[in-house]
Amino acid sequence: MHLSEITHPNQLHGLSIHQLKQIARQIREKHLQTVATSGGHLGPGLGVVELTLGLYQTLDLDRDKVIWDVGHQAYPHKMVTGRYNNFHTLRQKDGVAGYLKRCESKFDHFGAGHASTSISAALGMALARDMKGDNFKVVAVIGDGSLTGGMALEAINHAGHLPKTNLLIVLNDNEMSISPNVGAISRYLNKMRLSAPVQFLTDNLEEQFKHLPFVGESLSPEIDRIKEGMKRLAVPKVGAVCEELGLTYMGPVDGHDLEELISTFKQAHKHTGPVLVHVATVKGKGYEMAEKDQVGYHAQNPFNLATGKPIPSSKPKPPAYSKVFAHTLVKLAENNPKIVGITAAMATGTGLDKLQAKLPNQYIDVGIAEQHAVTMAAGLACEGMRPVAAIYSTFLQRGYDQVVHDVCIQKLPVFFCLDRAGIVGADGPTHQGMYDIAYLRCLPNMVLMAPKDEAELQQMIVTGIEYTDGPIAMRYPRGNGYGVPLMEEGWEPLPIGKAEVLRQGDDVLLLGYGSMVYPAMQAAEILSEHGIEATVVNARFVKPLDTELILPLAKQIGRVVTLEEGCVMGGFGSAVAEALLDHNVLVPVIRVGVPDILVDHATPNESMADLGLTPPQIAERVRLAFFSQQASAAVS
Repeated sequence: MHLSEITHPNQLHGLSIHQLKQIARQIREKHLQTVATSGGHLGPGLGVVELTLGLYQTLDLDRDKVIWDVGHQAYPHKMVTGRYNNFHTLRQKDGVAGYLKRCESKFDHFGAGHASTSISAALGMALARDMKGDNFKVVAVIGDGSLTGGMALEAINHAGHLPKTNLLIVLNDNEMSISPNVGAISRYLNKMRLSAPVQFLTDNLEEQFKHLPFVGESLSPEIDRIKEGMKRLAVPKVGAVCEELGLTYMGPVDGHDLEELISTFKQAHKHTGPVLVHVATVKGKGYEMAEKDQVGYHAQNPFNLATGKPIPSSKPKPPAYSKVFAHTLVKLAENNPKIVGITAAMATGTGLDKLQAKLPNQYIDVGIAEQHAVTMAAGLACEGMRPVAAIYSTFLQRGYDQVVHDVCIQKLPVFFCLDRAGIVGADGPTHQGMYDIAYLRCLPNMVLMAPKDEAELQQMIVTGIEYTDGPIAMRYPRGNGYGVPLMEEGWEPLPIGKAEVLRQGDDVLLLGYGSMVYPAMQAAEILSEHGIEATVVNARFVKPLDTELILPLAKQIGRVVTLEEGCVMGGFGSAVAEALLDHNVLVPVIRVGVPDILVDHATPNESMADLGLTPPQIAERVRLAFFSQQASAAVS
């Protein structure tokens, strides 16, 4: 059977181990070809091919439900659930999503893009099943990296309190999240799975039995049972911990041995109550370069499959914002030992791996634990340190109560650096950084700022570190800057709450925030071609807002347009409109930003065009709203 013929996972039932291995090979080939062509998450899915096939052999997927954590590792799941023939559209506009999506397939039982959610969701489904008197199986597949998130531990704690609730938890233990895992749980799992007794038993026990007189190959099934029993004796602690928590423990199981996986899952389904099957896998399995560099090949832009090297761009690009952020922070930290960079398992994504390499004593990775990261930063601030919490906009949502309760109420000087703010592209709705302006500007004591380019980013890093009157946050986009000159030293902080005028005009006031300042300038040039002259202001700060500059200009010009790469509800435009209303400056206002919709996966340029955020679209909207009688030709 070819993988292209599988449109339902139950078609895997009855296939021989040999046939399943052929399917596994086809999955890896398609996985590699697709990611090499269009980009995506590479290592996680390659590591769970056999786990997926072995698990699905033991389930009726018309009834049973599998909840995948995060979704990084769900590519094989997608291929065996009817999406193989469309898999080449992965992460492209209107194509297969890179994460789990309930509206995409009936087999995606729970949407996921953030980590540590699967056990909670699966337990909820299992409880609902029991309440309704049904009897289907529920399985949560979670990586060891996701166990560093407190939510997963909360769910395990609850599941262990429900001895009659059937739930299977599959722990995919590959020693990695995106970066290498940190923390006591990861260290404990590694110590257990790599312990000398386990290695000896796994590698040598069977060979020793074969050399016994009159035994040879005749005791193979018995040897397997003895090996399994001895493994449990060799690693009693993890099993004991699970048992104390109320879970039946099985494992560790070789995550690339289909026979062992199928046998173990069948046994697990026979148990009553919550069961944890510990599966040891290799991230990037089957692609040598991904196995050797598990961080670098967690996710990839298009690359040459033969060499593993990125496909070179047709022309050099300016440095990425995250790279400029990291370089500047390292420079400052070298001269200020109080600066401490904090990441929640995203060292490479945020650029803090550069700080780790240069100044490891001024770097902290807390694992997938944003709540802990925020409150720990608050504790550091209490003792006079300068904590810099570099967290993606979408992930800081997970630590929102801590931002309110532990930082803002106590007015502690924590510097939040929100990478990936705004449109992020192919990762889709779970990762779009749309809401940070709205969810942070309503908080007392918080200062919010956003740079127009990478040079201003440098100034804002200095501003954030030197500001000690309370918390301060800076948002900046994914991707590359504009190629403006950068400074190596001598940066000056910006005055808090002060904007700057970039262009003068009497017809309309364009107020740009962060990544929308340059599009505002470009829109102004287009409007100028039609005889409409705009004043363009780089707001820099949404809180405090520079009302001393903005209000007189708005009153004088009489037409105001706000531009932001974030949700318009409660965002920068709302802040401006509120200020105008509060000061009785009653002029028409257009708020340009993301409407009340979820932005799906596509390239950033495609999303910007769909949302009407390109400079020509902005200029056309302004012209039609305010000057339709003065100009008849459409802006191209």
